[in-house]
Amino acid sequence: MKIGYYQFNPEFGNVKKNIEKMTSALENVHADLIVLPELASSGYFFSNKEEPKRLSEKIPGLLSKEFLRLSKKTGTSYVVGFPEYAEEGIYNSAALIAPDGVTYIYRKTHLFFEEKKYFLPGNGYEIVEVKGYKIGILICFDHMFPEAARTLALKGAQIICHPSNLVIPEYGQLTTRVRALENRVFWILANRTGTEERGEGKLVYTGESQIISPKGEIINRAGVEEESLFVTEIQPEEAADKNITQFNNIIEDRRPEIYTL
Repeated sequence: MKIGYYQFNPEFGNVKKNIEKMTSALENVHADLIVLPELASSGYFFSNKEEPKRLSEKIPGLLSKEFLRLSKKTGTSYVVGFPEYAEEGIYNSAALIAPDGVTYIYRKTHLFFEEKKYFLPGNGYEIVEVKGYKIGILICFDHMFPEAARTLALKGAQIICHPSNLVIPEYGQLTTRVRALENRVFWILANRTGTEERGEGKLVYTGESQIISPKGEIINRAGVEEESLFVTEIQPEEAADKNITQFNNIIEDRRPEIYTL
């Protein structure tokens, strides 16, 4: 299976330009699964409640239509972050867009910092298939909650896709290696680059998108500031091996009856 990520610097508020940049970069790239950053269509650093609403879209919308066109051309499935409009409010979401349509939308469960002012939290984790392989989706701050990744692993995930806008250096790059290792899954972290300044505020994004093996090994890591497109071949079946030693299995050795949650 060929998987990858596209790390880039979205321009705040310019949805059309951001979508054009992503689809142009991927126009002639053939893979099975490519992950893009969190809120890749809109940018991240909102200053009031009207901005995420104005920059959001329903499905179908411009982002899903353009990525569906691209998916049909390349045969690739994409996981891409966007602000999703719903009647009850706005969600920080990621869509899985395959050649046969938008097959799943994940809504971020754990909202970070001022996201709580602008977005509603999602509710639940599902497994979906790409080319017969099982994938799960988390978004950015979800990485700090081991229960989220473990839930997906217990449901059979072989690959976890992780669109992000990380701003704390090293945290996400470290924890995603740990989550991949402790669950024995492949992990695709698609972070963004660049700086956003809004009024007196400033956010600097950490880049370093990475693909991690079920043993916690870094298969590839991008730089901090560079825009980067990377695709590699993996064997998702490796995620079926949950053995640490001949006597230890990370799933079978669990003792949930004595855990206090």
